[in-house]
Amino acid sequence: MDYKSAAEIDHGSDDSEVVPTGQGFSAAPVRLVPVVLAGGAGSRLWPMSREQYPKQLIDVLGPDSLLQATVQRMKGFQADLGAASSPIIVCGDEHRFVTAEQLRARGIDARIVVEPARRDTAPALTLAAAAACADGEDAIVVVMPADHAIVDVSAFQLAIAQAAQHAERGAIVTLGVPPTRPDSGFGYIKLGVALASGAHRIERFVEKPAAELAAQYLASGQYWWNSGIFVVRASVWLAVLRMIQPAMYDACVSAHAQGASDGLFFRPGADAFKSSPSDSIDYAVMERLGSEEKFAKGVVIPLEAGWSDLGSWDAVWEALDKDADGNAGRGRVVFEGATSSFAHSEGRLVACVGVTNVVVVETDDAVLVADRSRVQEVKSVVNRIRALQAPEADVHRKVRRPWGYYDSIDHGERFQVKRIVVNPGGRLSLQLHHHRAEHWIVVSGTALVTRGSEQFMLSENQSTFIPLGVTHRLENPGKLPLELIEVQSGSYLGEDDIVRFDDTYGRA
Repeated sequence: MDYKSAAEIDHGSDDSEVVPTGQGFSAAPVRLVPVVLAGGAGSRLWPMSREQYPKQLIDVLGPDSLLQATVQRMKGFQADLGAASSPIIVCGDEHRFVTAEQLRARGIDARIVVEPARRDTAPALTLAAAAACADGEDAIVVVMPADHAIVDVSAFQLAIAQAAQHAERGAIVTLGVPPTRPDSGFGYIKLGVALASGAHRIERFVEKPAAELAAQYLASGQYWWNSGIFVVRASVWLAVLRMIQPAMYDACVSAHAQGASDGLFFRPGADAFKSSPSDSIDYAVMERLGSEEKFAKGVVIPLEAGWSDLGSWDAVWEALDKDADGNAGRGRVVFEGATSSFAHSEGRLVACVGVTNVVVVETDDAVLVADRSRVQEVKSVVNRIRALQAPEADVHRKVRRPWGYYDSIDHGERFQVKRIVVNPGGRLSLQLHHHRAEHWIVVSGTALVTRGSEQFMLSENQSTFIPLGVTHRLENPGKLPLELIEVQSGSYLGEDDIVRFDDTYGRA
């Protein structure tokens, strides 16, 4: 598809937005498509967030993961442009199955675009914009990071409806949050000319100023926090990107054109996408809107809906309800004489006595204790753990797979014990191991076992042995989860000792 050049954009008068006039788009009413950017690692929320199960997939605030909460934020949206269409989710290859499962669990029908590699948010948005234009329409995309918290969803939807009116006329719109404190952890937007309903032109962006400068911004009343939420016509984004970031535009549009569906997922062309420069939406485009009049105009809409960028444990503490002493806790947590502290327990009882401004996070295999004022340094701790080649930097003890999960509950020099749960209809790959044998004991449910040329069923309290070097497969043919205990023994027990012959989920 010809997405038109930026030169084809009609800029209108000084008080109007850009009006797209390119070829290839229908004259049908503009659709509004939520786009959720669900890549990234979120290492500052370690030990809950890790490389293979990052923060957008965890439930730090409530029963829903941050991804589930973000997608549901547009549920029931109605505005002059109509209801929102099914969302587009952009995620990494390693997280695609968990992403799909979390959406399915909430009854969300979405298009999942799988990034072949991490290239930051601007290329991710470009893939989504190309997908939103693929049917010949020129959709307005509502671009939301998957790791934010919003308290007042109605106020959020009202701001989106207002932003969509400007986007329909061709502006690139962002939601700005009036600051409540001089926070140097956020980017800021300087307000330009006032528009209707509290909106402003964007004069310029300032990326994470020093604390003294952030205090001056707060006192001036001329700066808002940059929420990272954008509303823009897909064609406008593509046209502007082609003018100012031609290499990124060519790589991402080519990747989409070369892409193909793979079951639940859309896979862009890997080689083309990997050739794209890596950059954020702010750096690639938004920071140039205030100074480059030949580009689309930037508009900022106020968002006063209890917004929080959950980039650290201090931000999580801020977003949660607190007791009379300013403490917030989740799980099995007890406070005694503690103030302004946060504690999270995944299982074991955590007791905080006489502490102030402390963060404690307990998981199955790691415990974090930090001063709340220094939680930004958690990322440095993760880098040190990774340098030590310790697995806790990247993986949890419980590891999710497309078919379910396993939990490594014990291990020694030549053995490992796992609890394996296979979802109904789940099917592990047909595989063998060169260095280990396995014993399987069914705890509950029914297992269909392939072992060499044999195939047989196992039920509760039955077991079998898989010798070293024998092909095997485990399946759950039932309607309830299958749970079993696996005891591995051998000279090497690493997950890379797997030779796959057939896999339902397309893994190598």
